[in-house]
Amino acid sequence: MLSSDLTAKYPSLNKFVDVNDVESHDGREVALLKYIYNHHALDELRGSPSAILGVIDEFAAQEEFLINIGPDKAAKVREIIQQEKPTVMVELGGYVGYSAIYFGEAMRQAQEIQKGLRLWSLEFDPLVASIAMNLIELAGLSDIVKVVVGSASDSLKRLAKKELVDIDLLFLDHVEDLYVADLKICEELGLLKPGALVVADNILRPGAPKYREYVRHHAHMQSWAIKGLIVPGDFEVSLAHILEYSNTEQQRMNLKLVESSSC
Repeated sequence: MLSSDLTAKYPSLNKFVDVNDVESHDGREVALLKYIYNHHALDELRGSPSAILGVIDEFAAQEEFLINIGPDKAAKVREIIQQEKPTVMVELGGYVGYSAIYFGEAMRQAQEIQKGLRLWSLEFDPLVASIAMNLIELAGLSDIVKVVVGSASDSLKRLAKKELVDIDLLFLDHVEDLYVADLKICEELGLLKPGALVVADNILRPGAPKYREYVRHHAHMQSWAIKGLIVPGDFEVSLAHILEYSNTEQQRMNLKLVESSSC
């Protein structure tokens, strides 16, 4: 049960904990877009990724819960981006563009030479994808972030025929049951070269057991896990999410396999 202090801080959670309430695709995404364009600080939001992310977090806390990655887990991925400095990143499951804005800005900050930077954000729902495109444009990141509409599998195959050659960092955050199938597609297309990194969200809650089994027994991958929260510092361990990321064995033999005993 959520504490009264927590629900007072994040009123939208009152709706989220209602089992009869849906989590997305019920009009809240359009409401978010209107909220941003009616915001009193709209002029300050233009060209400011961090300011836009702050308003999205504000909406998610006060108005309607959003199935974004959230600031806590996004910050952990940002640390990975700062360390790995990917030139090409692909995310499966872009939703309203929160993670694309966050990661696109992190990629830009991590590289001294920004030429050739690309983040492909793949989103199945065309309406939600259009909202993401709008917010990415508002953030001033359209030169780096490109939204692709369609199923992840079809989009990966189309991109591989044209512009996508290598993936430095692959972020899985769409449908957990598709993690293995879409990861295999990336492998079959030769998109994951030695040293590539795969980050997968929600592997314990709601759960991706087949993915965990696949990467942990893969002959050319090592994997480990880190804890991430939906609401930083407030949820108990039982509500914690796990980010699991795996990498090719040849380049990462010095990294240890870390298992979480939580959840």
